[in-house]
Amino acid sequence: MEILLQELYRSDIHLERYHDRKLTLDAQSYQIYGITQSGKTKLVKNYLSGLKKNSYLYIDCDDERFGVAELNGHLKKFCYDNKIETLVLDNYVEEIEIPNVSQLILLPKERLKNDFLETLWVMPLDYEEFLAYEHKFDSTALNHYLQLGGLPAMHRLAQEERVVFLQQKLRLCLSDIEFDMLKFIAKYCASELSAYTIYERLKQTRKISKDKTYAAYKSLLEKRYFLELPKYEHPKAIKRLYLGDIFLKTALSLDKHFTRLFENMVFLELYRREEEVFYVEGVDFFVPQAHEIIFAKPFADERVLFKKLESLESFLVSNNILKVTAVTMSKEVELSHPFSKVEMVPFDIWALGE
Repeated sequence: MEILLQELYRSDIHLERYHDRKLTLDAQSYQIYGITQSGKTKLVKNYLSGLKKNSYLYIDCDDERFGVAELNGHLKKFCYDNKIETLVLDNYVEEIEIPNVSQLILLPKERLKNDFLETLWVMPLDYEEFLAYEHKFDSTALNHYLQLGGLPAMHRLAQEERVVFLQQKLRLCLSDIEFDMLKFIAKYCASELSAYTIYERLKQTRKISKDKTYAAYKSLLEKRYFLELPKYEHPKAIKRLYLGDIFLKTALSLDKHFTRLFENMVFLELYRREEEVFYVEGVDFFVPQAHEIIFAKPFADERVLFKKLESLESFLVSNNILKVTAVTMSKEVELSHPFSKVEMVPFDIWALGE
């Protein structure tokens, strides 16, 4: 064990084609979370590459050469003897005992109840981060984003390898029930779904209890493999569910419902802005603080949009809606409306404009 720790301590950090993220690390101690392949490990390794070589130790706890008992028997002394200042434990499990170091960075397999570590969530790439991977920014960039989503690993894989690669990674980090549930949500993303509805559907094809279904639902939600959107002024209403990355739909479902995929993509951009967002009957997204409603309408035209607004006139007036935005694939136009500013904006302009 001592030899293995020495080997890791002397090894250099290798980063292939790393692109800066909007998130950065400093000298704090962290617990870092995010769905598989969202870029957590590369974010940490990029940070380590800027430190003095003999000041840190990085350990992947999934390394089969480590046993928890052996690691617990050697790690504290090793960190003390080598004056380790920054310790990173990737794929950390709570059975591993923590040495006394100046900076601790944990990438746990499950959410920890720890108030002493700064919690950092690493989301998949947003559209602006994604563009750093593009050789040139032109009309093909948005199509690439729809094909690849925001998981950085997809860029280094051949097209025919991506789906199976992600399926394998998901199988490793999720339980069988979680995996099956995520497949179901991937098929019906951007729809109102309850844990009970999912249970009723899953029990038709596999043996499953209601308790385990609800536990899996809670676990996937906590890990942000999917996200909930509540209904405005109806907190007990069924939530609308969206995937934590749009490539999950491609990898887990044969359903090619493009409108749902596009709506999911728009939601993720809104989610990253950390504003309160809701859905309303007939409205994709309502942002009360901005007095704005947003539609995800990839191929909408002016006539369809105005007909939609006619049916929502009372909502527009009663909620003092100042702005209506229809996010599209390519159409851009500003429309005249008696109550609100109405725009049709291409996704790439809308996503980069805030």
